[in-house]
Amino acid sequence: MVEMVILVDKEDRPLGTQEKLAAHLIPQRHRAFSVFIFNEKGETLIQLRAHGKYHSPGLWANSCCGHPRPSEEVNEAACRRLREELGFSCPLSFLTPVCYTLKLEKDLWELEYTHVFKGSYEGPIEANPDEVCEIKWISPEDLKAHVLSHPEQYARWFRLYILKHFEAIFEPSSSERQIA
Repeated sequence: MVEMVILVDKEDRPLGTQEKLAAHLIPQRHRAFSVFIFNEKGETLIQLRAHGKYHSPGLWANSCCGHPRPSEEVNEAACRRLREELGFSCPLSFLTPVCYTLKLEKDLWELEYTHVFKGSYEGPIEANPDEVCEIKWISPEDLKAHVLSHPEQYARWFRLYILKHFEAIFEPSSSERQIA
């Protein structure tokens, strides 16, 4: 099945659709989401991306990320991917949009308008081995220190979140909107 993404302008207005790999080769701005899951201790769940992923394999990243399908709302897509990648669902709150252009390996690009969400979860995790090699809980402070000392171990977009959007993600205000 060919996976399609939603092409958007700088304000996240839909412009059409494109095959996912093509949108990462050209590059074309498209809609995406990233999810950060926290536990009662305030730790965040990170995942080591499976070695079979077409980009950024074997690198640590946030709890879950992906792209909504053309007929799907962003919050629905975030909940779907959380179940597909980690085997659970939980209520999510919208935190912030993050827009970026990043050069990846294999002549791939990330040109994304990303909706960032957070959620809390304490139950069992059943990581999909096609998506995830390993998971771990880590405090935001330890995560930031490790990203600074070993950036090569982390996906490019995840480093961007940690280094440029840390406050918005890890110290959110009361303006969060619960969406699911």
